[in-house]
Amino acid sequence: MKIAIVHYWLVGMRGGEKVVEALLDLYPGADIFTHVVDPSAVSRKTLDAVSGTTFVGKLPFATRLYQMYLPFMPLALEQLDLRGYDLVISSESGPAKGVLTDPEALHICYCHSPMRYIWDMYHDYRSNAGWFKRLLMPMVAHYMRMWDVSSAQRVGHFVANSRFVAERIRTFYNRDAEVINPPVAVDDFAPSSVKGGYYLMVGELVGYKRADLAVEAFGSSGRPLKVVGGGECFEALSREAPANVEFLGKVDFSVLKRLYSEARALIFPGVEDFGIVPVEAIASGTPVIAFRKGGALETVVEGKTGLFFDQQTAESLNEAVERFESIEQAFDSAILVNTARAFERQAFLEQFEALVKRRLAEKSARLGAGPL
Repeated sequence: MKIAIVHYWLVGMRGGEKVVEALLDLYPGADIFTHVVDPSAVSRKTLDAVSGTTFVGKLPFATRLYQMYLPFMPLALEQLDLRGYDLVISSESGPAKGVLTDPEALHICYCHSPMRYIWDMYHDYRSNAGWFKRLLMPMVAHYMRMWDVSSAQRVGHFVANSRFVAERIRTFYNRDAEVINPPVAVDDFAPSSVKGGYYLMVGELVGYKRADLAVEAFGSSGRPLKVVGGGECFEALSREAPANVEFLGKVDFSVLKRLYSEARALIFPGVEDFGIVPVEAIASGTPVIAFRKGGALETVVEGKTGLFFDQQTAESLNEAVERFESIEQAFDSAILVNTARAFERQAFLEQFEALVKRRLAEKSARLGAGPL
């Protein structure tokens, strides 16, 4: 069976790219197609599997300006020649699912998220954009929405990384989706018997992650907070941060593991589609204090692996921190670690393989042929 994996862009090794890497374990002979590749930013395993890029990858400074080329990506995807592939797996968060496949092929889309910047977070992205982007965004987003909905009909079956994303797929595409949580390398993390007395926030520092909320809350309370991650908001937030909030930027994995395990709790103030960071913290024996919305509702169990706060305000977050400190000793690191195992890599591999086998059998039955 000939297999193609279509991913939006390969310019880092974040959650979406870790899913692609896991899919290569299931299908080691698969060919990867994408818009743009930065060879220095992806794993060797992933890079070796890249079979082709769209013309977007040949545009000037594509590895840095790929998001500026978004309007060209629908056309670019349709130029990929996927004739002869029996199984096409699109990995969708940016444009990936709009490829043209053989009628007999099975197309499964693993959706990390419908494109936030044209759907539910459109107004957030536009309000934070420069004047030129604000001018262009209404036209570009309108065109992209029409293409996004129409290209969703090219997908045989949707798989969502969370129930939260499955509901958004239903809202924007009017399609049902099965839920398979993404793989998390939970065995890479372990609890520590030593706690450092600080709270921790981890993630790319972009607007919707709401690091600004964490800085405001901890700035008013005086509690120590360490913030890990780079991103477009790093300079502004770190420059204005109070003395008790320390911005560490990007750190080595060994340092990150120690920070996770020695933190009193992870602060998770944004709305994520799934959220691998809370699972990594839980696997490190560290409870999570999260905003009560999005994927965190599927990874954090209140009173067992963390607590929630109900409003995205500094006051609500600080109240949750105070509640946490009043029951902090009740959290058992062994229970946290055991809970995280539900999201381990092997669970993802087994569930995805079973889904593909089932859908291939259904496709074969419809075509009146024997099993592929």
